[in-house]
Amino acid sequence: MKYFLFSILVVFSLMCKAQVVEKRLVQFSGLVLSSDSLQALPFAVIYDKNIGKGCYSNYTGFFSFVASEGDSIYFSYVGFKRKLFVVPRNLTEEKYSIVQLLTADTLNLAATIIRPWPKPEEFKQAFLDLKVQDDDLDRAKKNLQKMESADLRINLPPDGQEASNYFLRKNTSSYYYRGQTPPQNIFNPLAWAEFIEAWKRGDFKSK
Repeated sequence: MKYFLFSILVVFSLMCKAQVVEKRLVQFSGLVLSSDSLQALPFAVIYDKNIGKGCYSNYTGFFSFVASEGDSIYFSYVGFKRKLFVVPRNLTEEKYSIVQLLTADTLNLAATIIRPWPKPEEFKQAFLDLKVQDDDLDRAKKNLQKMESADLRINLPPDGQEASNYFLRKNTSSYYYRGQTPPQNIFNPLAWAEFIEAWKRGDFKSK
């Protein structure tokens, strides 16, 4: 009896070992597409249940990883039905490619019930008390108003860069006329033309 049980265990272990040896590795690759439009499904989950590992499809829907013959491969994607694929056995090559199509799934969301205010007066008061903050566009419009910009230009003192530029321009003007008399506007015909036009407009009349 002992020899009989021992022989059964030996035969069973050999059968299991033979099954393990027969299960070859396969380079499993393919594309994951939608069944209605044949568009690529990027970052779809491809999960091998037998080894507990998997991968993601790239932005074109392509995937590739090492699996074994007979493994159960699950394909899942948000908004689509889950799909099961079993790698065939006794393949002639060590690679296998498929095009897996996934069907869109209908998602039922919970109902949203909109209830009115108990009284119109309460809604009016709540609406008046509501403080709506300005968005970026409103703030930009306020900051770019002409009156505020003009007031800032007049009242704000010059910064370091503006003061240095003014000082350099003033020195440059004095260096340009060094050794000679600077020109006077009294001899400038353009200044005289401006003066005549202002006199015709009545800019010098007492108000």
